[in-house]
Amino acid sequence: MVAEVETKKEQKLAQNYQFAAKHLQDNQQKLSGLEQYRLDYLKLIQQKGQLGVEAKELHQHQSFVAKLDRACEQQIQFVSQAVLVADQRKRQWLEQQKRRKAIEMLITRKASEAALVQSR
Repeated sequence: MVAEVETKKEQKLAQNYQFAAKHLQDNQQKLSGLEQYRLDYLKLIQQKGQLGVEAKELHQHQSFVAKLDRACEQQIQFVSQAVLVADQRKRQWLEQQKRRKAIEMLITRKASEAALVQSR
């Protein structure tokens, strides 16, 4: 019964870790997408600039790039936080896994001792 409880705890912590890892991966993909969009937009501005751009339009482009920069910075913070959470959840899961294995080993040892005593 104790082993079952520990196994269920381990499974729950493994699920929590998988969720955190997925959340991290999603945030990394969002960051990558934002960065790629920013680069593509800058290339477009550069191409337009070669054809000639009015000052007002250039200011609008610069303003939009600044917003993209802020969005990237915010997403970097989300990724950093997700890394911390994923690492924490992984440690919890691994600690619970060790605990479960130790309990199973103890149960096995006690069962072996009991069988030895009974055979005597």
